[in-house]
Amino acid sequence: MPDFVAAALASAVFCLGVIALNALTRLALQAHLAPDGLAENGFLQYGGALLLAGTTYRRATRVPERFAAE
Repeated sequence: MPDFVAAALASAVFCLGVIALNALTRLALQAHLAPDGLAENGFLQYGGALLLAGTTYRRATRVPERFAAE
């Protein structure tokens, strides 16, 4: 996959990850399942979304083993 497409896919995963993690955080706070110190748009949400985006980029740009041997 070209690097541009992989970067675009990773950025889309990052944005969707932040949105999903913020929604889960809001749900957990409203259900009183999370501590009060946990906030939306915090380190946990951005860190989780960055981890997802990094994993997506690495998987999109890696060369399959069958082509690496040729």
